[in-house]
Amino acid sequence: MGIALASALRYATSMTRRGAPKIILILAGSLILTQGRPLAPVHAAVEFAPGVGADADQPVMRELMAAFNEAETAVKKVDLDALMNFYARAYNYHGLKMSDVRRVWEEVFVHYRDISSSHVFTELKLVQTDGARKAYVTCTGGLHGTEKQTGKPITIDSWAREVHYLVKEEGAWRFLGNAGGTSPSRAPASAPHHPLF
Repeated sequence: MGIALASALRYATSMTRRGAPKIILILAGSLILTQGRPLAPVHAAVEFAPGVGADADQPVMRELMAAFNEAETAVKKVDLDALMNFYARAYNYHGLKMSDVRRVWEEVFVHYRDISSSHVFTELKLVQTDGARKAYVTCTGGLHGTEKQTGKPITIDSWAREVHYLVKEEGAWRFLGNAGGTSPSRAPASAPHHPLF
């Protein structure tokens, strides 16, 4: 039990003698909620913000949400092979390739449990180039879990207005990286750490 919570309970005990049980419950509840823990994420929370996409884009929006939810299901099952199906064959994020992402996910699964993600899509741009359908999706979200060693909830990764780049491959949307592609002047190890989603 935290020091602040213990102090609050001692104070609450003295207040009970004075007839203030409601204040005690409110105080104790507030302290429990503010013990520095991140808010519990909504599991498989994938949504488009209101007003994103035209009516004609609705089927694509459903397909994109399904792709992210399939990835979420694989994460919850700690099924690395199924999760890697979410990534496109030509995946490239600042020089990180599929093998690099697989290694990062392996490390995540070793150190964390109860992993979940949240995604709020605020913009959608669809293009047809090189014979492939592509989507640029502006996303804010996070990857959350519990440290296996300490049992503490943690935000593993978070992003704000990151532009996810997806391609339609073998009938499904696959994660290709983030808009902007690779930078030849940056080593893969120096890339921002958002290859997970």
